[in-house]
Amino acid sequence: MPDSSHSRPTSRRQFFRQLVAGGLTAGFLANQAWAAPGNQMTHRVQRGDTLSEIATAYGVSIRDLKRINGLKGDLIRIGQVLKVPNTRATDVLAPVIAATKATRVDRYRWRYIVAHHSAIENGNAEIYGREHTRRGMRHGLAYHFVIGNGIDSGDGEIEIGPRWHKQLRGGHVRSSHVNDVGIGICMVGNFENHRPTDRQHASFLQLVDYLREGQVSPDCKFTVHKWVDRAHTLCPGKHFPYDEMKQRYM
Repeated sequence: MPDSSHSRPTSRRQFFRQLVAGGLTAGFLANQAWAAPGNQMTHRVQRGDTLSEIATAYGVSIRDLKRINGLKGDLIRIGQVLKVPNTRATDVLAPVIAATKATRVDRYRWRYIVAHHSAIENGNAEIYGREHTRRGMRHGLAYHFVIGNGIDSGDGEIEIGPRWHKQLRGGHVRSSHVNDVGIGICMVGNFENHRPTDRQHASFLQLVDYLREGQVSPDCKFTVHKWVDRAHTLCPGKHFPYDEMKQRYM
């Protein structure tokens, strides 16, 4: 029985609203932060950012932020690019690295990495997978990876779906071809209303970087759901950092 992902009876947003209404939530940046080479990230200062808030978002100390950026005070400027110690990178990626090492990855099969948002604020891989199974999707969870927002899974936590463990086709877009050769990554949240969290954003980029460093075809393309299924969806929402992704991956 093939996956039924490209004959959905409801929109993505309706599906996730129905999922929450069904009582399944209990179990499930325009800020330009990205992983840089080595144990470091960078953050582009946006209007309203403070040094204290940036330090809290990345789980680092104000002292370390000042030291690594040569700051003598707390003053920062809009557009300023700050170096951020990437203390979370190893922990965030450790489960992905372990799962990938235990899997025979068909590197040359994977020709797309496709970004999604869930369009609601609740959920995790287990709950989405249970609902996808209920809706008749043969392999359950449509995505290969889900990145939490701190509600039903950790903020920035990368959950690994069965489709990655078993190297199965995706079920996350209407295009059968892209499902066959595309890795789906879903960040939990409605990015029509707000940005990904800083930790989601950082984890997303760390995951994409890791996949591109030897787990996918050398000519693998980065894309997003609405660029694949044109005129069908707004996913991953207007607050997804499109410009940054184009500069980084395209």
